[in-house]
Amino acid sequence: MLTVTLAPIGTADAQALRPKPAQRAAADTAAERRQVLTYWTESRMESAQPLNAPAPKAETAGEPERGAPFAREPQAARTPGEAWTGGGAVARTTGRIFFTTQAGRNSSCSGTAVTSANKSVVLTAGHCVKMSGAFHTNWVFVPGYDRGSRPFGTWAATRLLTTPQWNAREDINFDVAAAVVAPLDGRTLVDAVGGQGVAFNQPRRRQMYAFGYPALAPYDGSKLIYCSGRAFDDFVGTDDLGLTCNMTGGSSGGPWLLNFAEQTGLGTLNSVNSFKYSFAPNWMLGPYFGNEAQAVYQSAQTASAL
Repeated sequence: MLTVTLAPIGTADAQALRPKPAQRAAADTAAERRQVLTYWTESRMESAQPLNAPAPKAETAGEPERGAPFAREPQAARTPGEAWTGGGAVARTTGRIFFTTQAGRNSSCSGTAVTSANKSVVLTAGHCVKMSGAFHTNWVFVPGYDRGSRPFGTWAATRLLTTPQWNAREDINFDVAAAVVAPLDGRTLVDAVGGQGVAFNQPRRRQMYAFGYPALAPYDGSKLIYCSGRAFDDFVGTDDLGLTCNMTGGSSGGPWLLNFAEQTGLGTLNSVNSFKYSFAPNWMLGPYFGNEAQAVYQSAQTASAL
């Protein structure tokens, strides 16, 4: 398990400048959690449809200019999208997320158990907790999901949090969220599966590993997929990071890990799968983890899990 890495905030004034996350209670009573856990039968999980982020506003400007400098083009991926067979911590801490949207649709995303004060935090994408003006319901996290099995159980959220920018206007630059999940069988999430470290306000264009459970062709959501390569800056219209990656819908919210060790499966979470441009299906974009993402994490790790 990695120690949580936080960008230093040196003064009370700096603390006050942090934006306050938007949050909503989820299944915060024992009765509600029983109802949510009962709801998610194997057949409902298998039939859940991936949820994609809304098209970013940059899409309206069309494709990048043909004269864009080659130096700004993304580098080829070392691994563009293959099944993860290395085991280790990442196979336990990464999982599928299931929820019901405002329209009554059962959907899926991906997420990660991270080290935290309450040992109960899952980090994911903003659209995996709220979209079209409403927080999702029946929200659960299934770490280590593998071909329909739930080796570490199903964890119901008691609280959902996202950035104020995503909450107010679904700003794709701030597509970040957290969930606080209740203990299961007397154990916290991190006690049961471990947790990845988290870092904020880090240098850009670093080597990354991205993980998730893509569920649209050529994938089916049954197993953990990964990509690896050097991140690039989105030069089309957002402040996001990019990675050459073939993962599809359902991978949203899956972790981007710095300093990832294939031998142990441990790394430091520094972004999440967010969206793709229609003209660049082999790029995955993820939000930069700055002060807003840090505020979401800080609020989540100090919240009660019950």
